[in-house]
Amino acid sequence: MRKATSSICLVLLLSSAALAQTRSRSTTKHPAKTSTTSPAAVAAVKTEGATRIATQIKSLSTFLYLLGGVVRGIEAIDVASKDGQQSPTNEKNKAQLRSSFSDFRVGLDALEVHFRTTPELQPFYAKLVGTASGAADAEAQAKAGQFNQAGKTLLGVIGRLADLLAAMR
Repeated sequence: MRKATSSICLVLLLSSAALAQTRSRSTTKHPAKTSTTSPAAVAAVKTEGATRIATQIKSLSTFLYLLGGVVRGIEAIDVASKDGQQSPTNEKNKAQLRSSFSDFRVGLDALEVHFRTTPELQPFYAKLVGTASGAADAEAQAKAGQFNQAGKTLLGVIGRLADLLAAMR
């Protein structure tokens, strides 16, 4: 009896091992996926992209409007310090200003990536490319304490964004 049970177990194990190693080799063809994006969907993506550009233009414009007064205040405090020591408050203001330039660069980097990776926006990417590097130049100028020049550099970025927005109509 014991031999019969062992033999049955052995046969079952071998047959299950054989079944596990052989599998059907048939291939099933799946229909090719086609990108059938409706014109309304394309228009919605373009509108969303244009809205993102407009938001950047508004933010940069507001920042540049305020930058002139802030820079004049920073320069006045630097001149007023007769002993050559920097004011801790003024240094904090400069650090916040530098951080703002950095934030704009990060935002423009993200915008470029969005346009590069969204098929409906890729035709406009060529006009957008370089805005983040312009913001990086402005960031470097701000780190060097050249806030007025950094602002002028950002004006060029705004011009590029406005040209792109006009091209997207």
